[in-house]
Amino acid sequence: MSLAEHVRTLGRGPGRARSLTRDEARHAMDLMLRETAAPEAVGAILMLLRMKGETADEIAGFAQAAQQGLPELGQPDLDWPCYAAGRTRGLPWFLLSAKLIAAQGHGVLLHGWNGSDRAVRDGLSRCAIPVTDVACASGVLAEAGIAYLPLETLSPRLFHLLTRRDVLGLRSCVNTVCRMLNPGQAKASVQGVFHPSYRLLQTDAAALLGLDEMTVIKGGGGEFERHPSKAIAGFGRRAGAFWEDEFPALHADTRRLAQDDHPAEALAALWSGDLRDAFAEAVVIGTAELALATLGHKDADTRARALWDARVIQ
Repeated sequence: MSLAEHVRTLGRGPGRARSLTRDEARHAMDLMLRETAAPEAVGAILMLLRMKGETADEIAGFAQAAQQGLPELGQPDLDWPCYAAGRTRGLPWFLLSAKLIAAQGHGVLLHGWNGSDRAVRDGLSRCAIPVTDVACASGVLAEAGIAYLPLETLSPRLFHLLTRRDVLGLRSCVNTVCRMLNPGQAKASVQGVFHPSYRLLQTDAAALLGLDEMTVIKGGGGEFERHPSKAIAGFGRRAGAFWEDEFPALHADTRRLAQDDHPAEALAALWSGDLRDAFAEAVVIGTAELALATLGHKDADTRARALWDARVIQ
């Protein structure tokens, strides 16, 4: 079966077109990841899926195909994808939350690409989170407990598909596929979305992929980052079953995350204690709480606070 046949399946027109099955999606992605894939057919599939709306079977099939070409990375405890454009977010305080999870003794693998937004990439060094490549990822995780793996290093071909947005002018389902990639095959994952409808889509795809522990929220700028002044809805998986919950606001300040006027150096300053900002601290602790709960901690709220209070002497 060729890419043209998958284009026909998706684009035959009203009453004749249909979604791809999981096996068809896996086959289509396998073809799209090849250097010989016709760019016209790739673009047609991505845009037809955008117009139709992706199904969980399609996302799971695509993710499975993308996973098959990945090298062995060692298995972290927590998968943390970072693929948002960041237009409605200030500093990436969630990076400090990931450091708290690692301080608890859980291996954390972040991976991603954020387009022209440099906030996450620039924030990594300020948070002392090592950036690694495929060959060194396992060793870095074992030594530091946390690592960031750029998508362009992890999977150049998937990165090529993701950046077709620059040519097509629209986001594609590849962004969701990257969130579901779980390159280290962690048993738990935390994911943020910008559009609320994707929470259930990613939850359903996780069930098909056998991911038993996952939390998805509408997060800051689309990242897994909790806004402390808003009640939020959580979706995902717990012990292999569908899970849904509501979380109350943590802070009275009603400012938007995008109103953050701190310089980039504030990430390190907040961690060291040189900067005191109750709102930013609530972002970090609240996000860490959800991540700890995903990893099975029953006392996630008190544990997150205790980790934050102890961070300076680590």
